[in-house]
Amino acid sequence: MLIASAFAGFCAERFPTWSASLRRGVPGVALAASLAIAPLAYGADPAPAATTAAAPASAPADDTFLLTIFLRHDESKPLPQINDQLRAQGFFKTFPPPGIEVVSWYVMMGIGQVVTLRVPASRLREVNRAIESTAWGGYRTEFYPTYDYKAQAQQMRATEGK
Repeated sequence: MLIASAFAGFCAERFPTWSASLRRGVPGVALAASLAIAPLAYGADPAPAATTAAAPASAPADDTFLLTIFLRHDESKPLPQINDQLRAQGFFKTFPPPGIEVVSWYVMMGIGQVVTLRVPASRLREVNRAIESTAWGGYRTEFYPTYDYKAQAQQMRATEGK
């Protein structure tokens, strides 16, 4: 309960428009849970410096987070028609906004495209607006704040056994 109230305070200060949406049911709860767990995953299991993996050459800024976006195809339209609509709306020129790092961009058969971006918190609205103004109509969109758990999982498997 302490984590939930601390998280609610954090969201209310950092993302005032989110605090109302977080109270609107299951999607809000899922978002709150994923955001609450993310910081714990990065700091919950401090390892000695000798066993910690080296930081990547381009370490992310402290205020960034990973945002995974599902771009679900509108199955009522054939792919050429979807691409024509995206082109007409400026999707390929606008998304992602300049300076936003694309971590991965995959096609998921039966779903559409799954894009993971590294986004500075201050630029979240810009990413959202790029999607709203250029992707809607061709795609249905879903947004998920995510985090990289690979190093922690590998460490836990090594120390806890397989």
